[in-house]
Amino acid sequence: MTLGEFFSTHKKAAVAFSGGADSAYLLWAGTQFGAELTAYIVKSAFQPDFELEDAQRLCAELGVPLRVLPLDILSVPGVRENGPERCYLCKKAIFSAIAEAAAQDGYTLLLDGTNASDDASDRPGMRATKELGVLSPLRLCGITKKELRRLSREAGLFTADKPAYACLATRVPTGKMLTEETLRRVERAESSLGALGFSDLRVRTDGTAAKLELLPSQIPMAAEKSEELRKIFAEFAEMTIAERQTRD
Repeated sequence: MTLGEFFSTHKKAAVAFSGGADSAYLLWAGTQFGAELTAYIVKSAFQPDFELEDAQRLCAELGVPLRVLPLDILSVPGVRENGPERCYLCKKAIFSAIAEAAAQDGYTLLLDGTNASDDASDRPGMRATKELGVLSPLRLCGITKKELRRLSREAGLFTADKPAYACLATRVPTGKMLTEETLRRVERAESSLGALGFSDLRVRTDGTAAKLELLPSQIPMAAEKSEELRKIFAEFAEMTIAERQTRD
């Protein structure tokens, strides 16, 4: 099945939109094949502001309506405790909120940007979307991450080479209580590092000490900007620097 064939039989849908490369390409493809789409993004303490800004920019460029749904994710039972089921519970709450809003707007079909490269055995969120009946056109059509990035570049989407961004909750060790203050501190640090020229980074913390994970090519820059890093991490008691791994 191709995306053209998918959208020829699914002409009206709500799209769970994160602002990332996957859902951005899905949204663009749907508009190219004449589907009637509305994008929905959930704003919670787990999402940094730049994700919402990217979502708003892309939807404006595509002329697709965007609904922003505030969600107090830390009030969802089991999420604040940050146990092994946290990701599943979070995704179920997010997609449930989107499904409810979409139904109010007259949509009976909800899509997400899961692609063919995503490993279902390593994605608790995919369990939640399956339970809620969410369809994943990119996965159904066999479109991999590498392919959708290529197609996104051809389409001129600014998200084409945007690094994958796991939610802020992944910066805190499993079992360590999540607080709004810890998440804000992480977001401030990562935003400040981005302004210094660092990219595809992670600031991990247990609430006091912090570990900065950088791409190997950017570690020398960290040494050059040690004074700026010291100021950024003043809120944390200790800081270490490690090579950035591809998995969160």
